[in-house]
Amino acid sequence: MTIGIVGLGLIGGSLAKAFAGDETAKHTIYGFDTDEAMLSFAELTGAINGKLSEDTLANCEAVFIAINPGNAVDWLRENASKIAKDTLVIDCCGVKQSVCAQCFPLAEKYGFVFVGGHPMAGSHKAGFKNSRADLFAGAYMILVPPVYDDPVLFGRLEETLKPLGFGHLTVTTAEKHDEMIAFSSQMAHVVSNAYIKSPTALGHKGYSAGSYRDLTRVARLNADMWGELFMDNSDYLIDELDGFIKSVSEYRNALANKDKEELVRLLEEGSRLKGEVDAE
Repeated sequence: MTIGIVGLGLIGGSLAKAFAGDETAKHTIYGFDTDEAMLSFAELTGAINGKLSEDTLANCEAVFIAINPGNAVDWLRENASKIAKDTLVIDCCGVKQSVCAQCFPLAEKYGFVFVGGHPMAGSHKAGFKNSRADLFAGAYMILVPPVYDDPVLFGRLEETLKPLGFGHLTVTTAEKHDEMIAFSSQMAHVVSNAYIKSPTALGHKGYSAGSYRDLTRVARLNADMWGELFMDNSDYLIDELDGFIKSVSEYRNALANKDKEELVRLLEEGSRLKGEVDAE
C-alpha cells in the first residue's frame, strides 16, 4: 500500500514504524509534520520513504491523520480536494463527534472514504522518539464508519489495519465513543492530574509503591492536547465528574461521621463492582 501519515508524534510515528516493519508486504509511506527536523529524522530512520506533499498525497491508498482534533479537521479541509477518490482516510483523534461531523461531509463532497478512528494505545511519553512499531499490538481500535452495512468497507478496514497488530476492532457511533471515552480515558487523566496536586506528593519517596505509580502514571500529559479533548467532550466528561464527586463525597462523609459500617459497605460495593466489570 501507499500510505500517508499526518503527524509523526507518538501515534503517527508508531503507525509509520509498524507499516515500515510489516514483513508480509512492502509499503510506501509518506509523512507530514510541522517539525521539518523530525520529518527528516523519520526518513533517515526508515520509518517513512518521503514527505507527504500534494503530489504524493494523490497517490495514497490510505491516509492516517494523527494530530489534535481541531488541526485534523483543518488539515482535511485544506487537503480534501487533493485526495484521490476512494482513498481511505482514518483519523486517530480522541474524540469523534466533533471530528466526524465535519469530516464525513468533506468525504462525501470529494469522493474519498472517511472513517473515524481511535487507537486505544499510547504512553505518557510523547513524540516520535518514543514511538514504536509494536505500540498497537493487541490493543483496541475504535472505528466510526459513515455506514454500518457495508461489508466491503469493513473488509478494507481489516486489511488496511492488519499490519498494525490490533487485537480487536470496535465499531460504534461517534456519540457512543465519546460517552465511553469520557469514562475510560478522560476521567482517568483528570483524576490522576488532580490527585498529584496534593502537597503530600512532594514527600512521597520512600512511602509509595504500586498504587501511587498506577494512579499517577497519566498525570504527566500534553496539556494543550488533553485540554482540547476535554473541551470537545465536556458534556459527557462533566457527567462523569459529577458522578465521581458524588461518590467520593460518600466516602468522605462516612469518614467524617466515624461510620465504619457505611465505609465498609462503600468499599465492598466498589470491590464487587470491579469484579463484575472485569468478569465481562
